[in-house]
Amino acid sequence: MSRFEIGEQDFLLDGEPVRILSGALHYFRVHPDQWADRIHKARLMGLNTIETYVAWNAHAPRPGEWNATGQLDLGRFLDLVAAEGMHAIVRPGPYICAEWDNGGLPAWLFRDDTVGVRRNEPQYMAAVTEFLERVYEIVVPRQVDTGGTVVLVQIENEYGAYGSDKSYLAELVRITRDAGVTVPLTTIDQPTDQMLSDGSLPGLHLTASFGSRTTERFAKLRQHQPTGPLVCMEFWNGWFDDWGTHHHTTSAAESAADLDAILAAGGSFNLYMFHGGTNFGTTNGANDKGRYMAIATSYDYDAPLDEAGNPTEKYFAFRDVIAKYAPVPDELPEPARPAPAFDVPLVDAAPYLPAITGAVSTHAGIPSFDDLGQYSGIAAFQATLSGDGDGVLHLGEVRDRAYVFLDGVRVGVLTRDAHENAIALPRASGELLLLVEDQGRVNYGTRIGEHKGLIGGVTLDGAPVTGWTATAIDLDAVPGLPVVPGRVAGGPVVARARFELDEARDLFLDTGDWGKGFVWMNGFNLGRYWRRGPQRTLFVPGQATRVGANELVVLEFEVLASAVARFVANADLGHTEF
Repeated sequence: MSRFEIGEQDFLLDGEPVRILSGALHYFRVHPDQWADRIHKARLMGLNTIETYVAWNAHAPRPGEWNATGQLDLGRFLDLVAAEGMHAIVRPGPYICAEWDNGGLPAWLFRDDTVGVRRNEPQYMAAVTEFLERVYEIVVPRQVDTGGTVVLVQIENEYGAYGSDKSYLAELVRITRDAGVTVPLTTIDQPTDQMLSDGSLPGLHLTASFGSRTTERFAKLRQHQPTGPLVCMEFWNGWFDDWGTHHHTTSAAESAADLDAILAAGGSFNLYMFHGGTNFGTTNGANDKGRYMAIATSYDYDAPLDEAGNPTEKYFAFRDVIAKYAPVPDELPEPARPAPAFDVPLVDAAPYLPAITGAVSTHAGIPSFDDLGQYSGIAAFQATLSGDGDGVLHLGEVRDRAYVFLDGVRVGVLTRDAHENAIALPRASGELLLLVEDQGRVNYGTRIGEHKGLIGGVTLDGAPVTGWTATAIDLDAVPGLPVVPGRVAGGPVVARARFELDEARDLFLDTGDWGKGFVWMNGFNLGRYWRRGPQRTLFVPGQATRVGANELVVLEFEVLASAVARFVANADLGHTEF
């Protein structure tokens, strides 16, 4: 057993000064059978610590549920960190941002609009307490002073950018200490006077988030905390992508120089990210600062270890910098090898609308996703129109994408990012169907916790449309839909590709000739694709493939310009200028 403490100028491990050389690695963004590989490569780069958030909504997708198995087995992840001889930092939020759906907060918590968001409100705090106690059941026996690996636990996350409720922060500290957490507690904020002041409490160690201007940022941190180690808890060595912009990259040399500045100042760091991973399924978040921008499926982040776990130029540049200040193992990671490249025809393409499955309910007015208990994915809403002539359909606010069908024929699409909410119908009578996609809940700012779907009702020529049938669509059921041989050009359509592999391998699926949709490999949801880009390839973890027969299932909302599943040798995350 060891003791980890905050010293006058340094972290102390059993009384000896120690520097944290950490990298962020989110277990919930990486296939669990690839965790050990990523952790090992972190140590080979010279890191001594792994940091992770905890995604509340992934562990508790519905009220009363808790899952800490498989890809959510935080205990196993921390044990693998320990097995590699490394320490761990746990940042459980409850809010994490992380470009993750709803910033990690479960959408079900906000079905009742009286529940507070990130403040000391009884309903919110009751749910937070239950969550944190579950997390600490995993973390407490794995603390360094009980023979484990965890050296720091963070309270909230960049709270100074959101609020200033000191009683809320104090309650989080109480819950944490009462649960048995004994290691030092930290906060993180961008180094401005307002954020550092609003996001901190006496007794918590302040850390900063930045990607450059180290001297200036550490000086500001010192103004608010005269003693203790200087820590950049999020050294932004890359950036995330959203659909419709460009793939973000940063100079390896410039990032390495900024990392060197942190170490030269005697600071500790946590790379955000060391390895980004993937927003599998419907887990991506979004931003909305006047224009809605959904986060892409790839969370490569231009990190030292790329989305497929391969070392990059930045990996070796960082390794060289770290070697100036700390021992670095002689061992190097294996170089990347190209993935198999081959084409497979998409077959058995069948219309999706007749096959949708999920919980069906009836309503006078159109419900939100949250009213249905549908917290991500897609839902269908049907009503009978009985007007005369043509008409204008108005959909209140679209969150986030609505495909409009009349008598089974697609009329058009309305999108949140274009602020669209009205469409002309060729006639005001017939069977109306609205297929609505939640493209990711906002993960930062005041729109956290907002409801999804069609908000504010639906009207036809100003008159409310009533008598709705809603289907909360079960996306997990798509791969198991009955096979119907045929060919369908227009979406929504479900199509399949079947192929064999001699060995289970990481693959890259090129979706550039498709429109917009989801893909499953042997039932594993790889996430969203979208012709809008910049991302063109989806990463397929080797553990989602198998020796022998494999099946790829595609749910295409728009159009398959090419009825071929094309696997390519390397990732293509798109253009880097905009």
